[in-house]
Amino acid sequence: MAEKKNIEFIKQALKAAKERKFTESVELAINLKDVDLSIPKNRIDEEISLPKGRGKQIKVAVFGSGELAITAKKTADQVIGPEQLNEFAGDKKSAKKLANSHDFFIAEAPMMPTIGKTLGIALGPRGKMPKPIPPSADPTAMITMLKTTVRVRSKERRTFHVHLGIRTMSPEDLADNLEAVLKRIEAKLERGRQNIASAYIKTTMGPAVRIL
Repeated sequence: MAEKKNIEFIKQALKAAKERKFTESVELAINLKDVDLSIPKNRIDEEISLPKGRGKQIKVAVFGSGELAITAKKTADQVIGPEQLNEFAGDKKSAKKLANSHDFFIAEAPMMPTIGKTLGIALGPRGKMPKPIPPSADPTAMITMLKTTVRVRSKERRTFHVHLGIRTMSPEDLADNLEAVLKRIEAKLERGRQNIASAYIKTTMGPAVRIL
C-alpha cells in the first residue's frame, strides 16, 4: 500500500497538468548531490520492475533459434534467428531502426559474440545490449518481467528522469511505482536519501510537483 503523502503528490501533479490530445507519461525527476558521477561506479544504472506496470506496451525482441525461438514467439514482439542476424552486418540503418523500435533485447547465449559484432554499435550506446539466456531456457518469465521494467540511467548527469507510468493509471498505482523506484535508487546511493537534493513528479508537459 502506497504512502498517503505520495498518493497526494501524484494527485497534485495530475490535477496541475492540462488535458492533452495524447496520453502523457508520468515521470519522476531526481537531482543528486554530493555524488561524483565522473566515477562510473557512482552512476545510477538500474533496471527496475514496476509493481503496477508501465501502463503502455513495452517491446521485447529475442535473438534465438530452435525451441527457444519457438517458445519466445508466444510472448516476444519479435524473434530474430541466426540467419536474420547476419543480415544486419554492415547495415547501420537497419541496425539503428531495430535498436530504436524495441525497449529490451534477450539473446540465446551462443549468439552474443555475433550480436556484439553486428549490432553492438547500435545497441551498446543505447544501453540495450541483450541479456543472455541459455539455449535450453524458457524466456517467457524474463520477457514478462521486462515488459514492466524501466531503465534508470544517470550517466554523468546529476538530474535524470524515470518513467513511472501514464496519466490514465490510478494515483495509487503510480504511487506504488514511485516508491519502488525511490527505494531502489536510494539503495544504490552511498548515503541513500541524503544524496538526493530534490525530487519532482510531473506529467510529460505538466508542471513539476516537489516530493523531496
